[in-house]
Amino acid sequence: MIVKDLGLVDYASTCLAMQDFTTSRVAETADELWLLEHHPVFSQGTNGQAEHLLDLGQIPLVQSDRGGQVTYHGPGQLIAYTLFDLRRFGIGVRDMVSRLEDSVIAILSGHGIEAYSDPDAPGVYVAGEKLASLGLRVKHGACYHGISINVDMDLTPFLSINPCGYQGMKMTDLKSLGCELSMIEVKQQFVAALTEQMK
Repeated sequence: MIVKDLGLVDYASTCLAMQDFTTSRVAETADELWLLEHHPVFSQGTNGQAEHLLDLGQIPLVQSDRGGQVTYHGPGQLIAYTLFDLRRFGIGVRDMVSRLEDSVIAILSGHGIEAYSDPDAPGVYVAGEKLASLGLRVKHGACYHGISINVDMDLTPFLSINPCGYQGMKMTDLKSLGCELSMIEVKQQFVAALTEQMK
């Protein structure tokens, strides 16, 4: 797995880059993990419904080809895009979702925080509040998009939507949970946790 740290990047152009990578890859193409942050943006998944858009203000809304409903991305949130050949691992999309969730749960467990996933609402939760959201797209057996982990960010824009299609869903971040990890540390720990999950 090739790990690339892309820094703070635009959402729409990054989505196009993922699509290009996925459509042009061949059986021998190495899997890549892109770590990054996005400029403030709401992304609407393929199942997105307008009723979950409340008051977007000046933050742009971009249509995405990932699954799921609307969510928010902004600085202080780690995005991990998994450009993986699922056939190579012999797994399906549900297994990939679980491995992403379990990677975040393992990180939190290492810091004494009990987190969990919900089979009916993908993501990672702590005490009823959502810490990580995810959405994947699969083409020709390979996935892209991935998971977003709220590290230390302004959570206010989430109030402008029904996050992931759930009215009243409360969002949290690592800092609010008392976990004072830097973005660099979260990246390092996520790579280690996901690598273990993909064995």
